[in-house]
Amino acid sequence: MKFLKLFLLLFVIQTQAQQGGMWIPSLLNGMNETEMKILGMKISADDIYSVNHSSLKDAVPQFNGGCTSEVISPKGLILTNHHCGFDAIQNHSSIDHDYLTNGFWAMKMEDELPNENLVVTFIVSINDVTAQVLDGVASITSEAEKQKKIQENITKVSSSFAKEAWQENKVRTFFEGNQYILFVTETFKDVRLVGAPPSLIGKFGSDTDNWVWPRHTGDFSIFRVYADKNNHPAAYSKDNVPYTPKHFLPVSLDGVQEDDFTMVMGYPGKTQEYLPSFAVAQIVNETNPAKIEIRDAALKVQDGFMRKDNAIKIQYASKYAGVANYWKKWIGESQGLKKSNAIRIKQNFEKDFQQKVIATGKQNEYGNLLAEFEKNYTEIAPYAVSKDYFNEVVVKNTELLSLGYKLYQLEQVFTTKGEQAFNDRKENLIKSQEDFFKDFNATVDEKVFEQLIALYGNKAPKQFLPASLLNVDYKKLTALIYSKSKLVDYAKFKTLLSGDAKSVLKKLNSDKGYTFVKSLADNYSKNVAPKYDEINLKITALQRTYMKAQLELYPNSRIFPDANSTLRVTYGKVKGYAPKDATYYNPVTYLDGVMEKYVPGDYEFDVPKKLIKLYNNKDYGQYGENGKLPVCFIGTNHTTGGNSGSPAVDAQGNLIGLNFDRVWEGTMSDIHYDPSICRNVMVDMRYVLFIVDKFAGAKHLIDEMKLVHPKKK
Repeated sequence: MKFLKLFLLLFVIQTQAQQGGMWIPSLLNGMNETEMKILGMKISADDIYSVNHSSLKDAVPQFNGGCTSEVISPKGLILTNHHCGFDAIQNHSSIDHDYLTNGFWAMKMEDELPNENLVVTFIVSINDVTAQVLDGVASITSEAEKQKKIQENITKVSSSFAKEAWQENKVRTFFEGNQYILFVTETFKDVRLVGAPPSLIGKFGSDTDNWVWPRHTGDFSIFRVYADKNNHPAAYSKDNVPYTPKHFLPVSLDGVQEDDFTMVMGYPGKTQEYLPSFAVAQIVNETNPAKIEIRDAALKVQDGFMRKDNAIKIQYASKYAGVANYWKKWIGESQGLKKSNAIRIKQNFEKDFQQKVIATGKQNEYGNLLAEFEKNYTEIAPYAVSKDYFNEVVVKNTELLSLGYKLYQLEQVFTTKGEQAFNDRKENLIKSQEDFFKDFNATVDEKVFEQLIALYGNKAPKQFLPASLLNVDYKKLTALIYSKSKLVDYAKFKTLLSGDAKSVLKKLNSDKGYTFVKSLADNYSKNVAPKYDEINLKITALQRTYMKAQLELYPNSRIFPDANSTLRVTYGKVKGYAPKDATYYNPVTYLDGVMEKYVPGDYEFDVPKKLIKLYNNKDYGQYGENGKLPVCFIGTNHTTGGNSGSPAVDAQGNLIGLNFDRVWEGTMSDIHYDPSICRNVMVDMRYVLFIVDKFAGAKHLIDEMKLVHPKKK
């Protein structure tokens, strides 16, 4: 009987240890470290995060604010995803030097390409400052005044917390405002492109395979961090030297097998794991369908042009990928939430929550929470949908409207801050839009505009539409704006912004494109945003209280803070999964699968001739395994956007893979993590090394790394 009890206990612990979670690396001691050890980890929590000695956190910087990267050599070499480095690769590309198509490899350091405004940020230390930030807040009754006081306290803490001159202090909120943590960081501004495979490898499968398993994409690119002579951050200079890291990751040549321990470190962007059922229902039934339809229309137009014209393909490659990424994610998310019965699971939890509230005598504090959630989500619904239509059509997916909205914000600067602020913003806008127009095609955008503005006028809540979208011939409106507006050409755009503030504003308010954007933005600012913000502020306060209640009423539960672009650890195992009846996906893919998908001439599934030759000759070098070359693998690590480029490490802390995606069936993990189907997708490091060495012939980069055989010790 004792044996049976012990077996059951171990079974339960191991099952729990494989669940999701995005954990703060400085707080792994205790439950998390125990779970990780059960799963097979051989290092300690102190090896992952320490302020007293080098640790894994010192090798995992955030990449350009939106992705993750990892240091893989003592000379500041860093690895991230191809799609994370895509803008840099594109900016260096032209018809004559098409690095997107052909790839790029710097064969010596002098050939590495600098990238303006590209940065990587390292974490120096993580510090709990909750008491300081919430000082004097509890006695304030107004939610707006509470937030004001919190911001004042954050400013005070940030400015007074000890740091070096070249470092920064950043305070972030956790558990919906129930905890505040200060991060001391170092941001390096000289980051140079070292290598990138051709898109036929780095984007193999492109949008068809995005969010899909099995996957065969070599989604990686290589950069190098440079520092001044003191190894401190510095702007680009030819005198800078390669950064010497506090820690870099050894690279394992032994690969993975099912049930191997995996840990992913990175900067996940945003999750909403603790939403009430009413919020999830609104996402599934109202906001996601609207956003999906808008992006679907934009993508169809862009794809049609890109397939016919290579110059347009280069212009729109990065933009198209950005639009498609979340379009497909929202589709999978909605399907996953339905399939996993997420709304019903939330409702069942809410019943249990309400019972605990009663059982603990907490009715006065928490008894009306769920009823207030239902009331406010019902009230905010039409405003939330209107907000999504405005953001998706005006701010994000129609370039003329997006540019016009920046000009609208410029006019607001004049109104609120005066002419000097207007002129400063104007000059910055003129300069920044040069790159915008480099990749702008008015013919493509006109067709996108025509499709999206019709959706806005026909599908958005009628009570919040401006007069400019009512009873309109959208085709004629489109032709009028694109034939008359100066927002379609950089030279005309600069002419529009020449002169003093009054003359610029006069010209703007005579431009057909700008006045149309202004009608949409004025209407949104007057009729949608204020009420949405008012209700959302109430929901934010409710969510904070709901989170506090869960932490209080479920003290032994595995509750982790939602992602907020701060450094997190997630751990699990290499594991296949069953997406549907009678189907099981193995956890590892091979180069054989690339060749099975190969379609000559197809922009998504073509394969470089050299890669075909290496495959036919089985010329895999030391990177093959039993006559095959591993390409990608999946695990139970809980990841999201921002984890792109995150290192996947083995039980000893060696680099085994590069995170770049999730499986489509599990994209709902931002809202509801289901361990049976949620999987993250990683490039096998042996495929990365193979491409660098055997395909590109850049063995000097391999020589920089520390290659290890942890399984052969």
